[in-house]
Amino acid sequence: MPDSASTAHWTSRLADLAAATHVPGATLAIWANDQETLVCHGVLSTATGVAVTPASLFQIGSITKVWTATMIMQLIDGGKLSLDTTVAEVLPGVHLGDPDVSTDVTVRHLLTHTSGIDGDIFTDTGRGDDCLARYVSELAAAVQTHPVGAAYSYCNSGFVLLGRIIEVLDGQVWDASLRQRLIEPLGLTQTVTLPEEAIMHRTGVGHRERPRADEPVPAWMLARSLGPAGLITASAHDVLTFARLHLDGGVGQDRARVLSEGSVAAMQVPQFPVPQDGAEPGSVGLAWRLFDWNGRRVVGHDGSTVGQSAYLRVDPEHRVVACLLTNASNGDPLFRQIIGEVLAEYAGLEMPPGPEPLAAAVADGAPDGTDGKDLARHAGRYERTSRRYDVSLRDGRLHVVLTTTGELAAVRDSEPEELDLYPADSAGSTFVSRSHDDEPWTVFSFGRLADHTPYLFAGGRITLRSG
Repeated sequence: MPDSASTAHWTSRLADLAAATHVPGATLAIWANDQETLVCHGVLSTATGVAVTPASLFQIGSITKVWTATMIMQLIDGGKLSLDTTVAEVLPGVHLGDPDVSTDVTVRHLLTHTSGIDGDIFTDTGRGDDCLARYVSELAAAVQTHPVGAAYSYCNSGFVLLGRIIEVLDGQVWDASLRQRLIEPLGLTQTVTLPEEAIMHRTGVGHRERPRADEPVPAWMLARSLGPAGLITASAHDVLTFARLHLDGGVGQDRARVLSEGSVAAMQVPQFPVPQDGAEPGSVGLAWRLFDWNGRRVVGHDGSTVGQSAYLRVDPEHRVVACLLTNASNGDPLFRQIIGEVLAEYAGLEMPPGPEPLAAAVADGAPDGTDGKDLARHAGRYERTSRRYDVSLRDGRLHVVLTTTGELAAVRDSEPEELDLYPADSAGSTFVSRSHDDEPWTVFSFGRLADHTPYLFAGGRITLRSG
């Protein structure tokens, strides 16, 4: 049983910090000292005023990717697949871009976001059981943002491909495999993938970005075709239970083996470095993000959907898990504060400080040694599916207009955002920005591929300059 004093403490902290960071509703689950603490705050929707309870469900977004990866590793355990299996081998007839790279892209590339496939294709291919097959068939037209294996660029499309691989090898839809392989063996009763399932539970609704954070979003979820990349809806308790599978070497709560110990370990081995795009530098394993907290490894993943944000961090050494689920578009300030406090309390860890501009940058513009002409080399339009960045030089400082495009724009109903970029290094290639003064800084890095094509790295993605 959880300690009552701990429950009271974390309930109070969650309430105070959520109110201060404009989060309408949230649940926090902690596994430490071999016991679970579960607390909640706020409302599921500001439109209804229905209170959040410990059993409430929220969309966990891209934390879903770790579940999909776990199923892939189960297939590898069963000898049906390997990390070096190519897409062409397991999905014959599927083409990836022009020229086709299906014979080059492996399961490992997909798990580590290094395939180079345009990652934010949000095509809605319907609610039918063939939605993944139809989505994957359209990847023949996908843009290749970089050569296969050459760089890390966050890729939702790759995890839909992994979901389709699971479907083909299991002979059933991804949702059914998820239930058979993970939900039922782990005894999860508050984990679903479809809206008709979610409505049977006390389920959160997303909210808009500030300054309209008190308004629910107009759409509840992304298209079903994005399922393996980000459509699980679950309680914090169920996410915690899933994380404990990886904490306990692949066995569930009844000690039944769900995943081999070797696969659990392999998922947490660094595969590729991830450029710093936020507060936690590190690398990517097999789906897991591996963060460096002042020389200590923390495993985790974040998730973002239509107006909801989710966070999961695991300290394998001290056997501590922290999960935060919110119905806010930007839960980062709350995450940094409360998850930082949890891991400091139970694991003695200190969350690394976030990126910041150079000391004089906010007041003086360009850093020493970097003049306006140097900065002008970054100006131009950077565009990929679902996102466009228009970068210009204004009064000696870089300025960017961020626009959500395509099918994602229709779902999110968001307005273009204008931001000033403040230098974060003396070379004039890394910058930071933020929407509000009380939010963490976000990194924008400019670079060039091996063929000298200019790109912008932001939000974990490489976006090529198009004009």
